[in-house]
Amino acid sequence: MGKLYAVGFGPGGYEHMTAKAIDVIKNADIVTGYTTYVEMLRKFFPEKEYVATPMTKEMDRCRMAVDLAAEGKTVAMVSSGDSGIYGMAGILLEIANEKKADVEIETVPGVTAASAAASILGAPLMHDFTIISLSDLMTPYSLIMKRVDCAGQGDFIVCLYNPKSKKRADYVEKAAEILMKYRDGKTPVGVVRHAGREEESSYITTLDAVKDAPIDMFSIVIVGNSNTYVRDGKMITPRGYEDKYGFANVE
Repeated sequence: MGKLYAVGFGPGGYEHMTAKAIDVIKNADIVTGYTTYVEMLRKFFPEKEYVATPMTKEMDRCRMAVDLAAEGKTVAMVSSGDSGIYGMAGILLEIANEKKADVEIETVPGVTAASAAASILGAPLMHDFTIISLSDLMTPYSLIMKRVDCAGQGDFIVCLYNPKSKKRADYVEKAAEILMKYRDGKTPVGVVRHAGREEESSYITTLDAVKDAPIDMFSIVIVGNSNTYVRDGKMITPRGYEDKYGFANVE
């Protein structure tokens, strides 16, 4: 019996990969994934055998990976970030169950985009937060915006994945309008593009101005809660320590 790993390799840099992810990729017979992700890994592991498929071919890719593992191969199915957060772990398990495949599947976690982006912006995720994808390929637009509304009501910090594309140019603006029903327009918003990669850039704006920020599909948008502030260029969301203990008592 072969083994199939759902591997999250983090934002993209070798230094952000976990030791487990590196070990699994090095020892796999075949590494498979979305074409862009495969090319990112090829420079770190040039000796590996790769099988890549383009966007929208996730089902085909997973069926192929399950079949290869069923043949006795050790297969690493790679995703950027964490394989269990908008990654390939779920669909691999579903397809393996559908095929009744005699394959062992293990999920290898990685640094997800939310935590990578937050580390660049400062400390914006220090209190309760939610991650919402604005992609409507799998989820109806109305449900996405309902979730944004609920997050606004709960004063959650909101981390937006897949924030903008050519077909969804105004979804960030619509989400901001909903959130401004519940929090001030000057609430800090951080935008990180290509977090953890060579092209990395970051930008801090406000909720009422985020529509003009440089945002695309390679961006992560983090909207602060009602207590988030910016100091020395860093977004900070208080956890509540000052109210409970007081910084004056800290030596």
